[in-house]
Amino acid sequence: MTYRTVKLLADATTPEDLFHGQWQGRPSVLDEYRPYPDDRWNQGCTNAWKAWEEIVPPGYKGSYQRVRAYFRTKRLSADPVTAPPPPPHTVAGWILRHPDSLTEGEQLRLKAVLAHCPELEALTGHVRSFAQILTERQGQRLPEWLDAVRQDDLPGLHTLAAGIDRDRDAVVAGLTLPWSSGVVEGHVNRIKMLKRQMFGRAGFDLLRKRVLLA
Repeated sequence: MTYRTVKLLADATTPEDLFHGQWQGRPSVLDEYRPYPDDRWNQGCTNAWKAWEEIVPPGYKGSYQRVRAYFRTKRLSADPVTAPPPPPHTVAGWILRHPDSLTEGEQLRLKAVLAHCPELEALTGHVRSFAQILTERQGQRLPEWLDAVRQDDLPGLHTLAAGIDRDRDAVVAGLTLPWSSGVVEGHVNRIKMLKRQMFGRAGFDLLRKRVLLA
């Protein structure tokens, strides 16, 4: 035995202290769908077969035995066993994507997250409303969106709303009219790139020729 193994055995106060290693924390095919069996368990459904049948249509491809083992862990545990919370960047991705592009498993997990955080649920509603205004050119709805944002305790969005208010007319025009300065900005960035590439190594005449020929 190595020193690490002996120390692990010597320091362990319960058998559970030894249950770690390469098999611990490994992703499971059930992870994406755990919020649903958790909700069913909390509702009083302790039948693993029924829970398995209900998560197969949304896309679960694992075995019934895995669901049964998960329910058995819940029965034997003194503390409630729940799915590990998804990382913040994953939740942000779910919120920023169009709802129709989420899989049923992702929708279930996002629903579980929002159920535990009213502020995040309000934020999701505002983000999706603004996305609709932006993609469907509904600039006339912007004042209504700003008023709704101010009614919720979301300091980050309040800062965004204040910035929009400082130039509201221009923002409304940008969200309504078909014209855009994107092409001009693209040319400006291209010229800046050429200028930086030649900084201190050429005069204006060569820079002008490169800009015209690029």
